[in-house]
Amino acid sequence: MKKDFQKWHTLKQNIHNEKERRFYHEREIWWCSLGENVGFEQDGKGFDFARPVLIIKGFNKEVFLSVPLTTKNKKGKYYADINLGDKVARKIILSQIRLVDSK
Repeated sequence: MKKDFQKWHTLKQNIHNEKERRFYHEREIWWCSLGENVGFEQDGKGFDFARPVLIIKGFNKEVFLSVPLTTKNKKGKYYADINLGDKVARKIILSQIRLVDSK
């Protein structure tokens, strides 16, 4: 599958130039622009390269530690079930934990 790194880098510049930061809380689910990534790193989807993430730990108002979610039925030690109360089966992808900027 061909990846569109040019489109991602254009969007990444726009995100970088945003002045406003969003206020977050630990344990929230956010849609974050994770981008078009190299190899097996988890990519975002759609026009804004976004996917849902669980905010694990906030370090300051600028960055937080997050883990991506998936609705695919993955198995293994790097996947854990998460129940959001809406009867949709989801997993967190523990091997893809990453630091995310709150922009």
